[in-house]
Amino acid sequence: MTKQDIYNKLVHTLPKECVLLDESLSKYTYTHTGGNADLFVTPTSYEETQTVIRFAREHNVPVTLLGNGSNLIVRDGGIRGIVLSLVKLTDITVTDTTITAQSGAAIIDVSRMALHHTLTGLEFACGIPGSVGGALFMNAGAYGGEVADVLASVIVLTEDGELLNLKREELELEYRNSSIATNKYIALEATFKLAPGEHEVIKAKMDELTFLRESKQPLEYPSCGSVFKRPPGYFAGKLIQDSGLQGKIIGGAQVSTKHAGFIVNINNATAKDYTTLIKFVQDTVKEKFGVDLETEVKIIGEE
Repeated sequence: MTKQDIYNKLVHTLPKECVLLDESLSKYTYTHTGGNADLFVTPTSYEETQTVIRFAREHNVPVTLLGNGSNLIVRDGGIRGIVLSLVKLTDITVTDTTITAQSGAAIIDVSRMALHHTLTGLEFACGIPGSVGGALFMNAGAYGGEVADVLASVIVLTEDGELLNLKREELELEYRNSSIATNKYIALEATFKLAPGEHEVIKAKMDELTFLRESKQPLEYPSCGSVFKRPPGYFAGKLIQDSGLQGKIIGGAQVSTKHAGFIVNINNATAKDYTTLIKFVQDTVKEKFGVDLETEVKIIGEE
């Protein structure tokens, strides 16, 4: 089945504006890099998402889930088959001390909603640039907090298109990983259990964390966020800095001069520039300190 055939079938079941052919993925990644998706599909409901997954399963079409592209590098060759984006699923609702958010909502917006309703527990997320789905996928965290601390349950879609409602205990949440990732589930919705707090205290904490992030991270350039996981007993940024790599440039990609754990796009970098620089950093740190740096950023697509 050609990509045109797939397109023709999908536009019969989804709104036409939700199915794009040969769409550049550089529009959807924080690094502003990446080749084309054969088909870029943005369903507007859980039912439409199920339809896409079941169609793909039936016709043996590969599906790649794209969050909001904040901790992602798409290679320059792009992605074959369907790239599924849930950016149109953004509802956030509050009931007493729980917040339920669809996976396309920004986790920052969920933390702001918590502040608005004087609920504490999500302050750590006020600077995480990812979507709720992405935050669930990798158990995102910052400044001593993580999704696992406040998550109550999720609704996911299996590879077969079956809807499951899972409790936090069933998700095997650990540092930068979850059973959502290992089972290739598609997260559709999360419910967070928070606690009543004081508005001024919550706001002060969020202001403090926002200041810390803005003062330490190179937000003035496109980047994929923190590139490497924290190696046991070390800090990735410190190892990179101590290796003399801060400011190192390959093509248009640079190890940030502000925070060595970030690689920024300073001059029309390609995904190849990024992956080449990542490998160079890994090799150098391994040679100097004997430490293996594992990527936190997800790298997908074809060369």
